[in-house]
Amino acid sequence: MEKSDHFDGTRFVNLTGAAGRPFSAVPRLLLEPRTPWPARIDVPPRRPPPLDGAAALVTFIGHSTFLIQTPAGNLLTDPMYSQRAGPWNVFGPRRVRQPAVPFDELPPISIVLLSHNHYDHCDLRTLRLLADRFDPLVVTPLGNGPLVRSSGIGCVEELDWWQEGKAPALPITLTPAQHFSARGPFDRNRALWGGFTLVSGGTRIFFAGDTGYDPFFHLIPRRLGPIDLALLPIGAYEPRWFMKDIHMNPAEAVQAHLDLEASESVSMHFGTFQLTTEGIDEPVRALKDACRARQVASFRTLDFGESLRLV
Repeated sequence: MEKSDHFDGTRFVNLTGAAGRPFSAVPRLLLEPRTPWPARIDVPPRRPPPLDGAAALVTFIGHSTFLIQTPAGNLLTDPMYSQRAGPWNVFGPRRVRQPAVPFDELPPISIVLLSHNHYDHCDLRTLRLLADRFDPLVVTPLGNGPLVRSSGIGCVEELDWWQEGKAPALPITLTPAQHFSARGPFDRNRALWGGFTLVSGGTRIFFAGDTGYDPFFHLIPRRLGPIDLALLPIGAYEPRWFMKDIHMNPAEAVQAHLDLEASESVSMHFGTFQLTTEGIDEPVRALKDACRARQVASFRTLDFGESLRLV
């Protein structure tokens, strides 16, 4: 890979220089008081509704996993069906809400959008299940190909920021994000992270992946066109001294919605795994407060398993 403004020849970097906290700060993080989460919240399983002529049908499965049905094929974002977000699906945070669409109820999946290599977004067990059942194309940022292929996925396309994929089904472009990558203590930022835009029937959907707030959101509609629907993270943001560079809080997500000039936004990355210290319901409450303060009526939260039809 050639050097660029976000790759020094060895590691990827954020354009702002924000690097997040080092692993040496994790012990301090673990001492922070945590609001207890319930052990389990039941989610009624749902079957995705039919497309019925829509430009796209977006269903919130949980965490950062959406099913996006389009006339050109069905996509999954950051598919995560395992019970723990960590090494070997044994360590790491435990799932509190089950996937709202059971794996066996998924329609045929032709494309997976994989934003980065963190365990709660890149789950090798789920990718293995997808490979066995659907053999999809995985579109992912630079450097993630070997990891994805290790799950049995045979077709992988790696993109750099602002690069459009060659998938013939529908236009997909990788967009910047402010985050980092690592599967362990020794591979930090060896692979890139990002978000995606996709266009279906003239409708443009933006999936932010995992990101802190940065003014690059302004650039996305200017370079790629108006955003009809933005899927934006609102959770895992406390304590701010640790999370600010890498995870937006709800107020920052509202600012990102405004920067994108999105016709509509939907929240994600909350209420599934306790990754940080805030309570399970706090992101949704804080989003409502932030929308009220900014007089924003077009940023909503879908129920787990709820679908949004784009025409």
